[in-house]
Formats: sequence, C-alpha cells, structure tokens
Amino acid sequence: MPVSLDHFAAFVVASVILLVIPGPTIIMVITQALAHGRRIALASVLGVGLGDLVATSLSIAGAGALLATSASLFQLLKFVGAAYLIWIGYKMWRSPVQIPDMTETDIPAASGRPGVIFRDSFLITALNPKGILFFVAFVPQFIDPAAPYAPQAAVYVLTFTLLGIVNAAMFAFVAAGARQTIRRPRVMKAALRTGGSLLMMAGIAAALTRRAA
Repeated sequence: MPVSLDHFAAFVVASVILLVIPGPTIIMVITQALAHGRRIALASVLGVGLGDLVATSLSIAGAGALLATSASLFQLLKFVGAAYLIWIGYKMWRSPVQIPDMTETDIPAASGRPGVIFRDSFLITALNPKGILFFVAFVPQFIDPAAPYAPQAAVYVLTFTLLGIVNAAMFAFVAAGARQTIRRPRVMKAALRTGGSLLMMAGIAAALTRRAA
C-alpha cells in the first residue's frame, strides 16, 4: 500500500466527518430521493461520485494551485457554480409534485430524467472551486514526504470518492424510505421547496464568499 495505515486511517476519519455534514450536493440528493424515489436518486448519487472524482483529481493535477493564485479564475468558477446552484434550486422550488398511485417498480423510467439529474448533481459537485481548494489543503496533511507523491494522492482521491458515494447513497436511501410514508402532496411540496430554497441560499452564499487571501 503506497500510504501508511496510520495516515490512511486518519484520512478516512477526517473525510467521514467532513462528508456527513450536509452540503449543497447532499441537499439535492435528499430532495431528489424524496421527489422520485430510489431508482432516480441513484442517478444523483452517481453524479456526486463522478463530480467528487473530477474535482479531487483536478486538485491533485494542479488545478488547485492555479485557482489559489488566480483571483479572476477563482471568481469566474465561483460565480458559474453559484449561478448553477441557484438555477437548480429554483427549478426544484417550481417543480410540480407528482405522487403516482403505483409502486416504484411499476413506474417506467422517465425519458431523460435520470440523465438530467445525473448532470445536475455532477455539475454542482464539480463546479465548486472552494471544494478543490479545500482538497488541496486537506490532502497534504496525510502525505508522507519520504514516499512518492502520485501513488499516495491517487489512493486518497479514490478513497474520498468512494466515501462520498457511500455517504450520498445513505442519505438517498433514508430519504427515499421516508418518501414511502410521506405521501401527502402538501408535505412533498414543502420538501421540494425547502430543498430548492436551501440550494438557492447555498448559491447566494457561495457568490458572496470572498476569496481567501
């Protein structure tokens, strides 16, 4: 194993603590699971996983250092990500409540819906420069300078991505389970609007966050 067990264990513990705190991506996963059930929520989980993989890989490849030194690039990516969060939140807030009378296994996959949800989850996760910068600052704490950097970084990237997928899946399955007991349109509408509002607030907060010196 290219990393020491002590460093790896510490990284896993720190990552789990970081991931269990719900952020914009987890809010979206929960909302989609409540609205559409497990089958469609799986697309959002996979989107989060790919977004984490891309963001962490870019940070290791040097994108994090570039963002840390380029104020204009950081601001551009920050506003693009913030605008997308606000747009997705707005779509969720306006989304009509659909509660079918059939079981989840009887519901045909809606044309394009899994792809759209996968895309939205991926872009929200990947278009987060603060996340890339955080990972750049986070990983070196567990790197052994006496060992080759690339193999260690690869292990940490893949581990963080896997933990992110498991974390998102747990939130999705719990929310989808609750969906089976929460069938009233008023409650579902409140859940959609709450999730959409939180995403829009997260986008506004991201747009207003100043770049650290």
